[in-house]
Amino acid sequence: MVKDPGRLVEIDVVDLRFPTSRSLDGSDAMHPDPDYSAAYVVLRTDIGDGLEGHGFAFTLGRGNEICVQAIRSLWPLLKGLVVDEVLADLGTVTRRLTSDSQLRWLGPEKGVVALATAALVNAMWDLRAKRAGLPLWKLLCGLSPEALVAEVDWRYLSDALTPDQALDLLRVRVPGKAAQEARLMESGLPAYTTSAGWLGYSDETVRARARDAVRDGFTYLKVKVGADLDDDIRRCAALREEIGPDRRLMIDANQRWDVGQAVEWIGHLARFDLHWVEEPTSPDDVLGLRAIREAVHPIGIAGGEHVQNRVVFKQLLAGSALDFCQIDACRVAGVGENIAILLLAARYGVPVCPHAGGVGLCEMVVHLAAFDAIAVRGEDPDRVVEYVDHLHEHFLDPVVVARGNYRLPDRPGYSTEIRPETLSRFRFPDGAYWAEDRGVSGQPGAATTTDADLEGAPT
Repeated sequence: MVKDPGRLVEIDVVDLRFPTSRSLDGSDAMHPDPDYSAAYVVLRTDIGDGLEGHGFAFTLGRGNEICVQAIRSLWPLLKGLVVDEVLADLGTVTRRLTSDSQLRWLGPEKGVVALATAALVNAMWDLRAKRAGLPLWKLLCGLSPEALVAEVDWRYLSDALTPDQALDLLRVRVPGKAAQEARLMESGLPAYTTSAGWLGYSDETVRARARDAVRDGFTYLKVKVGADLDDDIRRCAALREEIGPDRRLMIDANQRWDVGQAVEWIGHLARFDLHWVEEPTSPDDVLGLRAIREAVHPIGIAGGEHVQNRVVFKQLLAGSALDFCQIDACRVAGVGENIAILLLAARYGVPVCPHAGGVGLCEMVVHLAAFDAIAVRGEDPDRVVEYVDHLHEHFLDPVVVARGNYRLPDRPGYSTEIRPETLSRFRFPDGAYWAEDRGVSGQPGAATTTDADLEGAPT
């Protein structure tokens, strides 16, 4: 009797919310009261080896329940598939999710359905890396150029980058991968911190956190701007005073401005020797971003954390609208689509500086950045990876940053697994935190908290 192969049999989907709005961690000009949240997936098989795939999509609170439901709507497309076949060809499986004839209508390949796809695809890559006994970055770096190209959906891309051109880019890196990996294991990946500059922080907090960042070895700092010009001038002046003339200062408007307003506002802030301006206008406005870039040169323009798919990235990169490409681990449809974007950025010579301002994003993007640095773009002095300093204690494999540099993860998987205690405490609306009477409305996004409210969470 032939033994039935192991199959994907079950998922748990958790609406997980951290009430960060009370301490204003994550606050910016467009999102003043975020509750960092995750539509969190645990993917189970019937193999019996105890391994699970963990993945999530990042949101800001209200609406997380919609993402959770979208994940459940996609699950029937995966349920019952043979595990080994799925993990051997995640490119095809991802296309199965993005090409469903009815759910695709809700995108296509963008919005909540894309976020839900990312959560499931990230969980499958986590499972694949765990089955291989490797951290995800090392698994990716060990794949052949041909295998990596097979993970990409080339539909809509071939006018800017063909599979053969991508193979050439990857093959050039093969001889030097081992040496580059050894260098990164020794030195790490340069990081920049946003934790000094959330918009809701007082001037005293901004200064104190800037001093902490300098003490901790960061040479790049970012501050949120865009709500009030006088406030922005004062805060940028304070940060430049604290970090000195030799460290790099970036600003992030989080899509707040129209094109002309962006050019004018940046003109007032240029005196602070800005390295880049992030998301000065709509993240998908290729023409607007290019116009701003041309007007404010040599200040760089950064964007990508809200860009919905590889097609818009193709336009931004081929259209000379970005100086810095900011991929996001949870915005597009998972690892395969991020491979496509990394290849496009390498094709157009644009450094990739991943976005990580959210729960679990630091844990994930270090894998993608290491893969880029070893197997795709290679050494790049302009590569720097975002770091924020909260909520890492909730992960089984929290990111490690030392002297302003990310250390490469060594635990098998995608570093996406959240502690069971955290899932129990912060699941919405019935987790222990949300069930307690804290004098708030209990509605998602309405609650706020302080650091003391997070006491009792795993450390």
